[in-house]
Amino acid sequence: MTWATKYIEQLRQGQTVSFRPTGNSMQGRIASRQLVTVAPISTPPRVGDVVLCKVEGKQWLHLVSAVGADGRFQISNNKGHVNGWTTRANIFGIVTHVDGVAEKRR
Repeated sequence: MTWATKYIEQLRQGQTVSFRPTGNSMQGRIASRQLVTVAPISTPPRVGDVVLCKVEGKQWLHLVSAVGADGRFQISNNKGHVNGWTTRANIFGIVTHVDGVAEKRR
């Protein structure tokens, strides 16, 4: 089990989750330990959405940075580092609020 496993399971069950992720990879968008709210995602993610996902076995709360012609999604941090590509099945939720402030879909 890794850091997001319990949240992913709750999202799969249709629940909205809140937690305080640590790290600086999303600095400028989400600071370390800020409270984020993540809801199950019902529509395809768009470029600029922050999603809870899995890329090559690792769990990330990162940006959708591109959508491929094949329907896969490129996942990156907020500093330009690309984590890789994933499928819709590996995107479990979308950030709806950061510290109580609604995230605007881009």
